Amino acid sequence: MAIHNLNRFLQSYFTAHHCHVANQNGVLKIQLTEEMDRALMNRPFYWHYVKKMGKNGDPMQLTLITNQDNTEEKGERIHFGSPRLQQIVNHLKENEQFTKLFEVVHAVRNTALQPWLVTNIKLSYIGKRNKDEIFSLGLNLVNGQMKTDMMDFLNAKDLQMQISDYCYTITPIIKPHSGFRRILTVIDQYIQDQDHQWAAESIEELKQEVDLLKHFYQGDRDEDVEQMEKELQDIKERYQPKIQFSVVNGGIFYLTGN
Repeated sequence: MAIHNLNRFLQSYFTAHHCHVANQNGVLKIQLTEEMDRALMNRPFYWHYVKKMGKNGDPMQLTLITNQDNTEEKGERIHFGSPRLQQIVNHLKENEQFTKLFEVVHAVRNTALQPWLVTNIKLSYIGKRNKDEIFSLGLNLVNGQMKTDMMDFLNAKDLQMQISDYCYTITPIIKPHSGFRRILTVIDQYIQDQDHQWAAESIEELKQEVDLLKHFYQGDRDEDVEQMEKELQDIKERYQPKIQFSVVNGGIFYLTGN
């Protein structure tokens, strides 16, 4: 259910932002637009300078490598938990958290479009070892059908902000907030079905670190107790296993029944 194929996720992201993407063997070569260069490449002084000089500027090309076995290609290696992927997720959260789009339909007679609630969710496992997963789930708000890897499904469709001629929308039977609760139920079940050995390892590491710290402070003066308590809290923050989720973005997509 999680998006394990970063190629498809990243290609969808950059294509949606009007960047040219060449994707081969786990290597994405992306020609950024000015907007995406400004968002991702941290070159504010460059863009300030070229605009002040009345020039158009030269957006950079970004090479992202998702195939970790590819050691020949030069570029930036990206994986779940990497700073670059976190930057992309943050960009989505800050700029495009909610949208409403319609499938492009070249219709000659009245055509119904069904509403889908689409949600991209980041699931973070925090403990001895941290790991992120991204889920893309879609729920048909008329019949309750649910799709996983929804962004891959949408990537094959042409979408726009206006409804096409001869098309009309069907009123949702399932309210969006109720649909979101259904999606969260699926996420909860997914978490319960996982092997949580990572959590047991984190708890064991936590116990060892606490015992070591207490041994270090054994016999110290009372004024050192406050420092020990602070360090204990820091250890618990690092090793206490927990799972957090956050909504990256989402929206209502009106699609044909195909």
